[in-house]
Amino acid sequence: MSDETTDRGLARGLTNYGDRDFSVYLRNSFAASMGYSREVLKKPIVGIANSASGFNNCHRHFPELIEAVKRGVLLGGGLPIEFPTISLGEVFLNPTSLKFRNLMAMDTEEMIRAQPMDAVVLVGGCDKTVPAQLMGAASADLPAVQLVAGPMMTSRYGTERLGACTDCRRFWGKYRAGEISTAEINEIEGRLATTAGTCAVMGTASTMACIAETLGMALPGTAAIPAVHADRLRAAEASGLAAARMIDHPIRPSQVITGKSVENALRVLLALGGSTNAVIHLTAVAGRLGIDIPLARLNELSDETPVLVNLKPVGNHYMEDFFFAGGVGAVLRELKPLLHLDTLTVTGETLGDRLETDPGFVDRNVIASAEAPLEPQGGLVALFGNLAPRGAILKRSAADKSLFEHEGRAVVFSSLEDLAARIDDPDLDITADDIMVLQNAGPKSASGMPEAGYLPIPKKLSSKGLKDMIRISDARMSGTAFGTIVLHVAPEAAIGGPLALVRTGDRIRLSVAGKRIDLLVDDAELDRRRADWSPGIVPPEARRGYDRLYAEHVLQADEGCDFAFLKPVSGSA
Repeated sequence: MSDETTDRGLARGLTNYGDRDFSVYLRNSFAASMGYSREVLKKPIVGIANSASGFNNCHRHFPELIEAVKRGVLLGGGLPIEFPTISLGEVFLNPTSLKFRNLMAMDTEEMIRAQPMDAVVLVGGCDKTVPAQLMGAASADLPAVQLVAGPMMTSRYGTERLGACTDCRRFWGKYRAGEISTAEINEIEGRLATTAGTCAVMGTASTMACIAETLGMALPGTAAIPAVHADRLRAAEASGLAAARMIDHPIRPSQVITGKSVENALRVLLALGGSTNAVIHLTAVAGRLGIDIPLARLNELSDETPVLVNLKPVGNHYMEDFFFAGGVGAVLRELKPLLHLDTLTVTGETLGDRLETDPGFVDRNVIASAEAPLEPQGGLVALFGNLAPRGAILKRSAADKSLFEHEGRAVVFSSLEDLAARIDDPDLDITADDIMVLQNAGPKSASGMPEAGYLPIPKKLSSKGLKDMIRISDARMSGTAFGTIVLHVAPEAAIGGPLALVRTGDRIRLSVAGKRIDLLVDDAELDRRRADWSPGIVPPEARRGYDRLYAEHVLQADEGCDFAFLKPVSGSA
């Protein structure tokens, strides 16, 4: 038995029966029932975390993708063993996928730790799956490679090119405004998402794919490959091979995800004009290794990092164009003077090593040069003030610059239900100069911080041609959305943050230049309102299961909405 009791392969992390040799013997016996030969059972194991589901359209190509991963593992001398985890299909979850991100992260972490594997390939894509997998992998700290699903290809409606989901919102806005008919919107509905893969624009899924590559957790050049492209299968094979190679030469997530690589990822996020959700997710991933992301630091980076990528919802193009234009590598080369080049990747090379290779063709219509950027400053900015003492986020690259310095009257909606009931009331007292405010849509609210910050323009205004107005909430916004929208207000209304004290008729001032969002109500009046405020949420003790766990432990947006008990124990980071 001596050659079978090394701490690798099936002998790793043995079930404890009080007799180690018996544990190995029993495990091999049961593994043999799956048809493995005795020689195969001696091999080191690469686990493959499969997040496919019938409720996740983005991942429907995973069977073929995972076969390619297995091929790569076998080429590297390992035994590939696939295992399932929770899957988070963005539009199929209630109340919101973010609520279950931490549950998937726990699932991923514990299955990596509990099952015998020497390295792991994380296969995910749809918005919250990649951050959940990175969070879990960071905590388990086993050699890991992230393989993303890849974006959808675009479709057509007449002469217009369509891609989920910026165009979903664009056409729905036209439908609400009466610009297109029911028959037209029904036809468009069937043409917005027509292949496997994640949204075809620089939404959250694509942003997180680019972040995973920038961090060094995904192989160079793999973030933007379309889901249905043959290169996606080659990337899967290479990811399996890379994981197998790390068995004898381990590179752990804690060596890859560092303060420096996180800062590189923030730079790329800003240059992409990427999703606001990525701030929450990257904060949560970094937090698993004890790395903080102060929003004030985000502003410092944003002030000196230009927007370079011309993709929807910020620009005109789609992810398949980004892939053919040069992808993440082309962006990194433009940002090179601003980056930490000594960061490590799962290949064993540094970022600097990678950027020494031939960049190939770069399409400047899609990826601008640093000398001639699309915008001189980053796509995101954090706002502070008495309405958001711990910060809020604005995607300025997707907003109307004419609204950047604006004071207006608040029109308050106390909940998503209140919003739905009144938004299209023809008697709603609202004008284009007003500021819409949504309360009680943050992480501890009943809605669990959904992507509801993209408040619809009231029909009485949209029907007159209004396309944008200032909207403020403690909710999130889809990375595919656009508009002058202030999100992630912290602390949130449900726990008595200043947002809870806003009343219709109050004046609010937004200053993007000053990075401020202020409620123009004197402190004495706010103190009176605070004394009268009471929480309107079901207390944790009246809940059960994961809903209770979430309600008790979820942190605020500026802390990544993770659970405090999942962060490193003091002294262990």
